[in-house]
Amino acid sequence: MALPVDGHTAGAMSKRAAGNDPPVEPSGRRRVEPVMNIVDSHPPQHRQFPAPVFFIVAVVGVGILIGTLSAPGPWYEALRKPPFNPPNWIFAPVWTVLYVFIAIAGWRVWRRTPRGTLPGAWAAQMLLNWSWTPLFFVLHQVWAAFAVIVLLFALVLVFIARAWSTDRTAALLFVPYAAWVAFAGLLNVSIAVLN
Repeated sequence: MALPVDGHTAGAMSKRAAGNDPPVEPSGRRRVEPVMNIVDSHPPQHRQFPAPVFFIVAVVGVGILIGTLSAPGPWYEALRKPPFNPPNWIFAPVWTVLYVFIAIAGWRVWRRTPRGTLPGAWAAQMLLNWSWTPLFFVLHQVWAAFAVIVLLFALVLVFIARAWSTDRTAALLFVPYAAWVAFAGLLNVSIAVLN
């Protein structure tokens, strides 16, 4: 938004921009003006970046939407499962907590450097994460879903390794996610083998 500037101020600003000395007050002293600009008080990478709430709402919201549209049905119920298969009710709360962690880690990385390997790994793992559920529960492609989960696990590990030196908090937020993806991969391959 532009602020109104009178003729005197505009003239003084253009003289200073041209390299002239600051204006002199009637007392003979030079007038010193503050250099801080409120709009630019934050480094450029932090300016106008969505709050973590935006990331949380987006990641959790898409996860819930995909989970609702791809809910397990009679096909999944009829599958033979390994003895360590958890009850169905546990998946929603676990994924909700993990999605919050994933979102916060993503926000921390994207506000620091919106381009590069780290945000790229975060975005790629997110796409793989969201693609697994419909691939498994809707298309019934159990082995293809396992391939996706292996790639997902690899990207999660890449993210942790890359973030470890630049943003330890973001890396640590991905550790429980890595553990859960490893467990989900074991569950996926077990179901594939049993069926």
